[in-house]
Amino acid sequence: MDTIFGNLNIWFVMAQVLGVITIIFEFASYQIKDKPKYFRTTGIGSFFWLTMFFSIGMATGMATQISLMVAASYSTVRNLVFWRIFSKNTPQSKEFGLNFLLVMIGVALVAGTLAVINSPPEVRWLHILGMIAALSFVIGQYLPGVHYVRITVTIYAIVVLVTQTPVNILYGDFRWNIMGMAIEAAKIISVIVFYVRYSKNPKQSSLQFAKP
Repeated sequence: MDTIFGNLNIWFVMAQVLGVITIIFEFASYQIKDKPKYFRTTGIGSFFWLTMFFSIGMATGMATQISLMVAASYSTVRNLVFWRIFSKNTPQSKEFGLNFLLVMIGVALVAGTLAVINSPPEVRWLHILGMIAALSFVIGQYLPGVHYVRITVTIYAIVVLVTQTPVNILYGDFRWNIMGMAIEAAKIISVIVFYVRYSKNPKQSSLQFAKP
């Protein structure tokens, strides 16, 4: 049927809608101080992130999206498992949480190392930086308090944005993903908004860096 949308692929349009939903959940998650609520919100966002990549794959070819879908699945599982761990908040759940964290670090380390090895030599430094930022974020999510996760996600988002900019044009490894950039930018903006909000609230002027 001929419409004003012409020949736009419905899967591509759906991917943009799912990307916007992801942005909403990602932004909302960094306004939340309560760890279980944070993990639940960002876990839902990660699920929509996964479906966004699936839709892009259906539109442009699944082979180009497999690695991104694996990364999104990893993020979704990690966030939802952490949600249950922090919700229970028992000695048993804390022990399981620590073991799960170590497994997640191991998986991220293996995946990051493979990405570094398979990357062009000219941009390998970017992938090494990305691996370090990703590992820091995984650890920062688990650490207590409100600051670690926001500091590490900001660093990680900046590194991801760098890989999506003309820096890579110089080395022939240029990737341009407008929706991906918007999602990472939303995280940074949300962190800024979080600190602006609570700096203006006298009752929240002394946010704890870590709680026992």
